[in-house]
Amino acid sequence: MFDFLAKGGVLVGPILLCSVIALALFLERLIRLGRIKIRGNGLVASVSTHVKNGEDRQAFDVASHDPSPMGRILTQAMEVKDQDRETLEAVLVHATESETRELSRYLQALATIGNITPLLGLLGTVLGMIKAFMVIQQMGGKVNAAVLAGGIWEAMLTTALGLAVALPTMVAHSYLSARVDRYEAQLQDGTVAFLKSVSGRDHAGRR
Repeated sequence: MFDFLAKGGVLVGPILLCSVIALALFLERLIRLGRIKIRGNGLVASVSTHVKNGEDRQAFDVASHDPSPMGRILTQAMEVKDQDRETLEAVLVHATESETRELSRYLQALATIGNITPLLGLLGTVLGMIKAFMVIQQMGGKVNAAVLAGGIWEAMLTTALGLAVALPTMVAHSYLSARVDRYEAQLQDGTVAFLKSVSGRDHAGRR
């Protein structure tokens, strides 16, 4: 197999390196996302209940002792809960965006690898074809089909390898992106529920 890949030219190495990096990034994100517990509805309901009952200290303790992304968002929200509504909303938006960026870390790198590996393969094919035609020119008119076919398949090898790396990489990127989008939706639902609980208590207090 090593000898077979070596015939593809100098760009086989970078393509294989991209495949290793893509696999490492996918596994890292898969494990990381698998360990995360968003705890959107349950945690928000608990914190909101304390807020509605005027138990701000207990609400803060529940949120701050929860290591989930939702817990970190609510902790920041509780720190500014008594300020104006615009400040509270700004903190919630910023905290949610920060958690989403953390969840989607390395996804752009996966997308980049999925995009450049076919181009690396194409570049390898072009370089291989140039090399093959240079050999043909050196041979003058004495070109046989075996020489021509051998040069072409070796040149095409990098394109096939680049596509073989790019396809699963893009599938992995799409899968992880879908999971991040789902987590982000849960976080947004949680922040909206928390805002409703705060607004509900403020209205009750004014009455």
